This record gives sequence, structure tokens and C-alpha cells, in this order.
Amino acid sequence: MEQRRFSGKGHWYHETQSNHAQSDALPLVPEAANVDDRFLLDLALPDEIVAACTGWLAPARALYHQLFPLSLPVNRLRTLSAYDRLSTALTVAQACGVQRLCNHYAALLAPLPGPDSSRESNRRLAQITQYARQLASSPDVIDDKARNQLDEVGLSIYDIVVINQIIGFIGFQARVVAVFQALLGHPVRWLPGHHIQPHTLPACAGRWIALLPVVELRYASAHQLESLSRWQAEPALEALTPVLCHEPTLLDLTGEILINSREESALSPPSLLAAVDLLTRSPDRFSAAQFTPLMEEGLTVAQAINRLSQSAFEGWLNRLKVAAGKAE
Repeated sequence: MEQRRFSGKGHWYHETQSNHAQSDALPLVPEAANVDDRFLLDLALPDEIVAACTGWLAPARALYHQLFPLSLPVNRLRTLSAYDRLSTALTVAQACGVQRLCNHYAALLAPLPGPDSSRESNRRLAQITQYARQLASSPDVIDDKARNQLDEVGLSIYDIVVINQIIGFIGFQARVVAVFQALLGHPVRWLPGHHIQPHTLPACAGRWIALLPVVELRYASAHQLESLSRWQAEPALEALTPVLCHEPTLLDLTGEILINSREESALSPPSLLAAVDLLTRSPDRFSAAQFTPLMEEGLTVAQAINRLSQSAFEGWLNRLKVAAGKAE
């Protein structure tokens, strides 16, 4: 069959990824931008399953709209444009290899004006893209140099917190979508010409300390003080809260996902460990072959979804820790 060729932004790979062979690029699916549910991307799920997951789905949907608003003014403290945010989202979606997500973010990004053609703008976008790809798929390579490079291209602490939240959120979304597609029996969709390397696991054992600036109490807003008080009392967020609280609305919704995604089932069948491992390392390969055995070994469908989604959320938090600090 003849290979069709695509150029410009008529395919998945934006400017910073133009080194990929054009014959490998996949065409845009413009209709993928037009969905009612921008988190689950209009997957046709049974009502009872959606109801069982509403506690964490509702804040996840709200967080999507906070991260990717329809109107986004920029200023000297918050410099990320809609293009910056969506190109970061597409980079992470590509790193995860979940086609439904790639289609969605590519379709949203395509009509937006990119940055100007100056050397500084190109370097800035390239640095953001490289950082996003590394934190999403190889978090073990993120170090002081990677953090400093974001500062060197002009990102503020507010920008860096948002970028890190986008990277974590899209990784979470990709894995949740993969789980629901497995529930529905959708076949795994391989991306022609693009082998997705298994993701490495972030090392977050031991005591953790922040390396990014924390919110100073004397300058904190009422909202920041309220969020600090609330989420520092939550063990999983205690250490991260002073950094994430630069953007308290994002922190609040992240916390709501955390407290509503806990699954207290005592069952941990062997198939669950295998499913979590594959979902963590290779969300693009997760399918019914990993999902179905969970019910055969005693979990309900809702329990299986919540346990897997909880593991995806833990990956998000671990990447935030890698991005914002280090283990001692």
C-alpha cells in the first residue's frame, strides 16, 4: 500500500518533533477535538460504572478545564500559552502511546498559532517538550540540570508547577482511558512506525525534600493558606503541598482526586500486580487480557477500575515529587 505523506501541523508531531520521518506521521482526526467529556473522551461506559467512579471523575474533569481553559491570558508571572499547554499534553500523550489521547490533543493543538520563529522561542518550546517527554517516560533522568533549564528559558515557578501538573495529569488520563478501553474490550491500537519504550519508574523512596521554591506564608493568599492547611494534613500530599500551592486551585482538585480514588478492598490477586505493572510501564499495551482476570480472581469491575486508577494517580504524585524535589 502506498504510504501517504503529511506535512505541517496536519499530523501528530508538532514543530519540536520534526525529526521524525514524515512517512511515520499519522493524519489528524479533527473531530477528536469535539467531545463532551474531555477527560474520558466520550467513551461509551455503562452508567453504573460512571456512577461508581464519580467521586474522582468529577474533579478530574474539572482539573482538565483548569489546565486547558478556553481563554488563557498570559503575563510576566504566568507565561504559558494555550499552545504551550496543549503541545506539552500532546508530548505526554505520545509518550504514553494511547491513540485516543493523541488524536484529541493533536486536534486541539493544530489550529492554534505556534510561537514566533525566534531562536529564543524555539529553544523555550524545545526545552519544555524535552522535559515533558523525560518526566513522562523516564522520570529517573530528571535532575537539577533539567529543572534549571526550565528556569533558563524563562519559566516562572507558576509555569513550572503548571507544566508538572499537566505532565502528571495527562499520564493519569492516558492510563485511565486505557483501563476503560480494556473494560469495553477495545483492541490495543499500535501506532505505525512508533515503538513506545516502556516507562521507567521514578525513585521516590525515603524522606523527600522540596527543591523548587515553596509558598511563603507572609505573601500567601487566603486561598493558598486554606489549601496549605487542608492538604498538608493529607499524608500523600504533605510534603508536596507547599510547592503545589503556588496554584491552589490545581492542588485542590488534585487532592479531591486523591481522597476520592482510594479503594479499600483487601483483595490483591496476583493478576492485579501484573496489571498495575503493565499499566505503569506500558499503558499503550494495556488491554482486556490484563483487565478480565481481575474479575475472575474476585474483584468487582468497580474495584478493579478504582485500584488501577489509584495506581495511575500514584504515578502522577511520584512524578510531581521527582519534578519538585528529591529523596534524601
